[in-house]
Amino acid sequence: MNALVALAALALVAAAPPRPSAHAGSCKQCHPSWTVLPKDHPPVKGTTLAACLGCHKPAADAKPDAFSARLHRAHRAPDADCTVCHTLSRGRFGLAGGKQPIGKLAEGDAPLRRAAASWAGSALLDGAHARADVSCAGCHAGELPEPGATVANDRCLACHGPADALAKATEPAVHPDRNPHHSHLGEIDCTVCHHAHAASENYCLNCHPKFEMKKLPGAER
Repeated sequence: MNALVALAALALVAAAPPRPSAHAGSCKQCHPSWTVLPKDHPPVKGTTLAACLGCHKPAADAKPDAFSARLHRAHRAPDADCTVCHTLSRGRFGLAGGKQPIGKLAEGDAPLRRAAASWAGSALLDGAHARADVSCAGCHAGELPEPGATVANDRCLACHGPADALAKATEPAVHPDRNPHHSHLGEIDCTVCHHAHAASENYCLNCHPKFEMKKLPGAER
């Protein structure tokens, strides 16, 4: 499972200590029957997340990973314990029952915890991506980003592009020259306006405060 996909599980923990569960990795601890599976899911014998990963592979680069995204969203209850599915040992975050730990994560890494919690249920762009079943790895690939790191344009355009089509689709009916996706500044970073874990803001208004422009998704209400 991808390192960034695992970060979403941090959304489930508030003050739970980083210790392994006695039944870590077993779905049957909470689900004694398989009625939680989709109706068209084939019969399965495995009862661990490691068994699930036999079919549900990690996210491909810059693409949604519906299994991990839906799984983490469904388990974000306030009293959920991350250690039912995950282990944290010697600063490494792993999947219980898996062969290897996943990524490196300090126990007090507050920025990543906040980002994962925001992804799980905010009104920002990260929450919108979660509802579209885009996991952390869909934007960040397999890297644990440093606080303040941004996503390159090609990652955004992998789903929202190509750039020319995006510019045409967002061209205003009135004053078509006021199109931030066809800027007189040339190519600018998507993250200048679009912030995943914070409120988005229209960069154009810094110089053109009188422009009337559509509110961005994930902007402050």
